[in-house]
Amino acid sequence: MHQHRTRVDLMGAGFTSRDITRAVRSGELIRARRDRYLAGDTPDVVVRAVRVGGRLTCLSLLQLLGVFVLVNTSLHVHLSPKATRMRTPHSRAKRLRPARSPKTRLHWRELPASAGDAACVDIVVALAHAVRCQAPRAAVASIDSALNKQLLPADRVSAVFDLLPAKYRVLQRLVDGRAQSGPETLVRLMVHALGFGFDLQVPIERVGFVDLVVDGWLAIECDSKQFHSDWAQQLKDYRRDLELAKQGYGVLRLTAEDILYQPESVLAALRGLLLTGRR
Repeated sequence: MHQHRTRVDLMGAGFTSRDITRAVRSGELIRARRDRYLAGDTPDVVVRAVRVGGRLTCLSLLQLLGVFVLVNTSLHVHLSPKATRMRTPHSRAKRLRPARSPKTRLHWRELPASAGDAACVDIVVALAHAVRCQAPRAAVASIDSALNKQLLPADRVSAVFDLLPAKYRVLQRLVDGRAQSGPETLVRLMVHALGFGFDLQVPIERVGFVDLVVDGWLAIECDSKQFHSDWAQQLKDYRRDLELAKQGYGVLRLTAEDILYQPESVLAALRGLLLTGRR
């Protein structure tokens, strides 16, 4: 993970004052703020967090790591409760005034001493922050995503909730790292809320893995434009649906866009199909 260095750190590593100046001018080093240097290839979002005076966290760090986030337009920065001399993300000289900077979200928490010179918080801390910053279903989807990408070990899920008030513990039993995408988690939680049984990533002969099978008969596939936009893939999907129908499954193919941005319509479709099937 990315780290920041002080001038003393750099000189201890063999740099001279002239070397540091030359490295900053060449882009080998980035001077994020007074006495805080980062490697030249550090992502801009990390540089901006260090420039503020803290570490990258929450939804901003999750996005950087490729973890599912429903929506985020802010820079999330962790700060020590004792932090001073905060600066704006884009200027070392301009003082940050939180009340006037709605796009910079500050998280004031103590971190373990082991955080050291890290420019980003630990994934456990980032997820704990993200639970507070998102709606419950989106928060569960982020944790699922981190598990599925093996960024969060399964035995550390409890550590996320240990950092949160007890009222959030109810979400822990909803976490399931088998989901291949955020939209899959969101659909799974809708099905759970409707009271139906389900299984994830179900292997079906001559079809392959199906995202969800609900109540033993309804196969649900969650498609994104990234993987289902060309005709060859669509033809493959249609033939999968045909084979599922031959085997007695009903099929509901949902788009990620509808799941994310029209959840009421998706929920209504699930309710209509499942209640009809039950009757």
